[in-house]
Amino acid sequence: MILIGQYDSPFVRRVAVTLRLYGMPYEHRPWSVFSDAAELARYNPLTRVPTLVLDDGEVLVESGAILDHLDEVAGPHRALIAQDGKDRRRALKLCALATGLADKAVSLVYERVLHQQKSDVWVARCTGQILAVLDALEDDRKAQPGAWWMGDRIGHPDIALACALRFLGEAHPGVFTRDRWPALAAHAEACEALAEFQAVVQPFSVNA
Repeated sequence: MILIGQYDSPFVRRVAVTLRLYGMPYEHRPWSVFSDAAELARYNPLTRVPTLVLDDGEVLVESGAILDHLDEVAGPHRALIAQDGKDRRRALKLCALATGLADKAVSLVYERVLHQQKSDVWVARCTGQILAVLDALEDDRKAQPGAWWMGDRIGHPDIALACALRFLGEAHPGVFTRDRWPALAAHAEACEALAEFQAVVQPFSVNA
């Protein structure tokens, strides 16, 4: 398999971490959506990452769809999410909140870098959405007694949250603070201590 995209993307990174947790080998092509857009467009007309090229040449796009395939290959007993029912729906909701937070953080980067004049209304809206999601996830995580969000082993919500927080912290320093969201901070630190996370770290750069 070939994973396309840079590890400073929280979406690329969550796929890379999952591949490593599953023990699935892959080739990494750290292409930029800007400087390598022409190469990326050969595989994904949206020129977005992550893009995953399977061994048979099939191309998968969007991190959620890619993880769905990897879960299927891993099988129900190894999958990092429940196969069905309330636990699956809850895990998907947590992932949606975490990745939505990351998406808003990316939007703020584009607003800062690509636009000559910032929209204060848009910045305030995105920032407010990020803070509201952090509050909701903090309350949810504090209510869970286990080492991981959905039980005794790591799952997709854990990965999505940690990747989103690392990006948020590097792209927008000062927005996330341990004092306000201690449960999330501790949770992310537990994830980042794992070898699978440490193997796929790339400092954020607006020029990448």
